[in-house]
Amino acid sequence: MSETTIRLFIVDDHPLVREGLKARLSTVSEFEVIAEASDAEEALKLLEVLQPHIVLMDIGMKAVNGIELTRIVAQRFPKVAVLILSMYDNPEYVAQAMQAGARGYVLKDSPSSQIVSAIHSVAAGGTFLSPAIADGLFSPKSPERTLSMREQEILSLLARGLSSKHIAKQLNISVRTVESHRQSIKRKLNIDGQAELIKFAVERFRM
Repeated sequence: MSETTIRLFIVDDHPLVREGLKARLSTVSEFEVIAEASDAEEALKLLEVLQPHIVLMDIGMKAVNGIELTRIVAQRFPKVAVLILSMYDNPEYVAQAMQAGARGYVLKDSPSSQIVSAIHSVAAGGTFLSPAIADGLFSPKSPERTLSMREQEILSLLARGLSSKHIAKQLNISVRTVESHRQSIKRKLNIDGQAELIKFAVERFRM
């Protein structure tokens, strides 16, 4: 391993996402993915013994979300930089992540070249925001941007075909709470029926 190698640590609760990201990053010679974690507990245990340069952090995780975990990492491991890699483009999340100590914020569906640029910028001591994110920070809010993190999580699970019962089980909340969130999402997005809601979710979170 050369002195110029950038050591990366992927924290994401979806194995397929981790595998895909690792495959994308493996094409860059100076990158080395030294570890992966699926939740905050596992991530913090590994950080105690590893010395990554950058943590590639998801936001929508169970128990402790990525923004809170970023805050913990910034406090406990100040030499480790956090780069948020998320499907959420809500400006409020971007602001919260940066305030928590993240050094950058990139969308998961960004071109590989953009993710590589973000890693290089953060490794060099700089910051990085996806152009789409930067534009969103200065554009009028759309109804979708008013959705809470939990509502966006539920939308993403609806897009994967999960029922309210299965969503409740995965998020460890009641079915009634899921249904309440679904009603709130429809109200905020001015959507009438369940079919239209599912259609919107699939289009919003298609891979």
